[in-house]
Amino acid sequence: MFKTLVLASLLASASAFAPQHSGRASTVVRADAAAEGEEVDAGPSYTASPALPFLEYPPNLAGYVGDVGFDPFRFSDFAPMDFLREAELKHGRICMLAVTGFIAVDCGLRVPTPAYEGLNSLTAHDALVEQGAMSQIFLWCGLAEIIATIALIQMLAGNGRKPGEYGFDPAGFLAGATEEQIEDMKLKEITHSRLAMMAFSGVITQSVLTQGPFPYV
Repeated sequence: MFKTLVLASLLASASAFAPQHSGRASTVVRADAAAEGEEVDAGPSYTASPALPFLEYPPNLAGYVGDVGFDPFRFSDFAPMDFLREAELKHGRICMLAVTGFIAVDCGLRVPTPAYEGLNSLTAHDALVEQGAMSQIFLWCGLAEIIATIALIQMLAGNGRKPGEYGFDPAGFLAGATEEQIEDMKLKEITHSRLAMMAFSGVITQSVLTQGPFPYV
């Protein structure tokens, strides 16, 4: 007990002679430093994500078209953003084609081949695997991925190519377009890509649940 009282007394004495730093004194020091042109550490700042206000905004998303601060798993903290945007665009473009093709087949657009009679989009996969058609698709998609991987590695090495840009514009939408128009088209593409990825998941789910044709209700 005596030792405890002595220790408390020593601590109290030390605090009495220690320099006192009030909030106002700290503010004055910061103001003096700012007046002299010195950099002042304002401390950590918190910025909320526009899409998920209860989470912090992922800073590596800044500057990318379509940025709404949506990265709940913080992939952008440890993976290159150009790689992530390339993957997002690739999957989005595939899903835009997939949604169109899936619905078009169930609306009656078919290749006039007896082997495909009686098939719909849901049952076509297993039938085409047995016929070998899916092996052909796997082969050509694999070759395309090899070429795309080479382009991706070169982009990450700094060759100047932007994510998702392959010079493919057969309709000439970008010919003569201003920078603002190009940015607007990029925003439309990424928005439709995200919508298509969600739509394809919904189409497949509804098709399996209802076992019916379009509109799968």
